[in-house]
Amino acid sequence: MPLGTAIKLMDNNFGYYQRPVQEKPHKGKYFLGGMAAGLGVALFLAAVVFIFVAIGKIVSTDYSEPVAGNNPGQETTGETTEDQAVTEELIQKMELVEQVIDRYFYQEETDKQAMVDSILKGMVSSLGDPYSEYYTAEELQETLESIQGVYYGIGAYVSMDTDMGLAKISGIIDGAPAAEVDIRVDDYIYAVGGEETYGLSLTEVVSLIKGPEGTKVVITFLRDGEYVDVEVERRKVESPTVQQEMFDGGMAYIQITEFDEVTIDQFTEALAVAKGSGMKGLIIDLRANPGGSLNAVVEIARRILPEGLIVYTEDREGNRKEYSCDGKRELEVPLVVLIDGNSASASEILAGAIKDYGLGTLVGTTTFGKGIVQQPITLSDGSAVKLTISTYYTPNGTNIHGTGVEPDIVCEFDGDRYYSEEEYDNQLEKAKEVLAELIKNQ
Repeated sequence: MPLGTAIKLMDNNFGYYQRPVQEKPHKGKYFLGGMAAGLGVALFLAAVVFIFVAIGKIVSTDYSEPVAGNNPGQETTGETTEDQAVTEELIQKMELVEQVIDRYFYQEETDKQAMVDSILKGMVSSLGDPYSEYYTAEELQETLESIQGVYYGIGAYVSMDTDMGLAKISGIIDGAPAAEVDIRVDDYIYAVGGEETYGLSLTEVVSLIKGPEGTKVVITFLRDGEYVDVEVERRKVESPTVQQEMFDGGMAYIQITEFDEVTIDQFTEALAVAKGSGMKGLIIDLRANPGGSLNAVVEIARRILPEGLIVYTEDREGNRKEYSCDGKRELEVPLVVLIDGNSASASEILAGAIKDYGLGTLVGTTTFGKGIVQQPITLSDGSAVKLTISTYYTPNGTNIHGTGVEPDIVCEFDGDRYYSEEEYDNQLEKAKEVLAELIKNQ
């Protein structure tokens, strides 16, 4: 996802963030009493409101049906149950810790809002799920704005390597600042501006890279066991999510870099242009595509798949939700799909469905393997909690989480040749070769 696009945390996944500037409250005013009320805020997901913790007054003004026994604006008893983490005892301990900090910490002024944010981020982080995250109101707003395809950054797509504990470059936008310097796909982001990123969330890494237009940032990459410092300028980046081109022999090429809501119209237009240009076969390039909106990938799938199931999800109670296609716009020419280890989430939904239906030939390497869906749940103060809520399955009932979608034809990317021979793309050339044969034999 583009840097700063954040939370496009793949699949309605708010996936990929700028740190807010917090105002410091007057010293001696303890924030935890207010936090106790804040913990009683209402969450909304679809048409149901979930009450987070029954402490203090409910302050949400955006809800439909509250959970039975908790009415908006109603005083609550403050009683807790055995399975609650936030108890009266914990609140008292937190107040005590805050008093100790106020009395003994060597800096007289402390940032109480940063303290609150860290507590809430820590609660979600304790789940041990790299895709679940707490967003401040400012972070959430920036994420929503970035989904529109315009942001201030360096113009690169990033994803999280959970094994390494580091974010890495998964793609670079043509013409963006990142394309003008020595930044490469699969570079691990070790430090930004001298601050090491190990253990930071994707949101936090991107927030370090983003900044005012015209400023520069030094990013330290880990590449082939060596550290490489690259200075890059931040600029306004418009991120087109679809690119289209025609090759010889009537071969159309459509690259999808991520799945935003704008991608639906962009893909529809690109496909129309390809058809109008005499398309005899199509290559869809999903390499380095980290995912995005579940709705977007479903709508795009409906423009090429046969009648039937596209994908279905199941939550922890086994409730199933299906997304289907009427088949009225099924693709009628040979299809090749390019995939790699950075194709994730929504990309895998599309690739998996195409493979299950035998609609096209997959070329490249096994995809990332993210078969779970995240949902941002907005709180009454404008902040949000993004949680993993369900698992998704391909039409044949395959869950690819942790395993990925395997290609029909394995073709490893030759990076040395790409960077030494004027960007020779051996995987794309293989896709052309396969498609030419399919066109010949149809």
